Amino acid sequence: MRKIAVFLLTGLLLGVCQAELPGVRHWTLETDIETAYKNIYRSLENNNMFIIFEANMGRTLAGFSGRWGDNYNRNQLQDIRSMLFCNPWYVNEVSNLDPQLLAFCPMHITLYQQSNITHITFVRPSHVGQGSAVAGLLEGLEAKVSAAVESGIVAAQR
Repeated sequence: MRKIAVFLLTGLLLGVCQAELPGVRHWTLETDIETAYKNIYRSLENNNMFIIFEANMGRTLAGFSGRWGDNYNRNQLQDIRSMLFCNPWYVNEVSNLDPQLLAFCPMHITLYQQSNITHITFVRPSHVGQGSAVAGLLEGLEAKVSAAVESGIVAAQR
């Protein structure tokens, strides 16, 4: 009970929200996407989750605004950015236990900004890997990535 209370209090203090979707971890914070992105990037790298590709989807989509007309950016997102990352040790362990779940590497986090709120989304490896021989490992991986993201959020709010 105490752990739940501490978790909820921490979430309130960080401005962190869980998504309603069971397979997606979702955080929000009141800072610009660039500040959040830089701090989360640094935190992932410091936790041996190495960024291997960065995608600026907001800029890419903006190039299609003329073609898509009224269907472009109906949610009025201010920016969309993703980072793909991996940890070689986890890749090796997953490949040894359940090669089908190598679909998780690289993992990705997507940040988007809407109404000056930055949202961070992450597909939960533990949700997708339920029932697999690698389920326990994926739970640990998810916890490590979540802790790194939350550390980046704290740094972004300083």
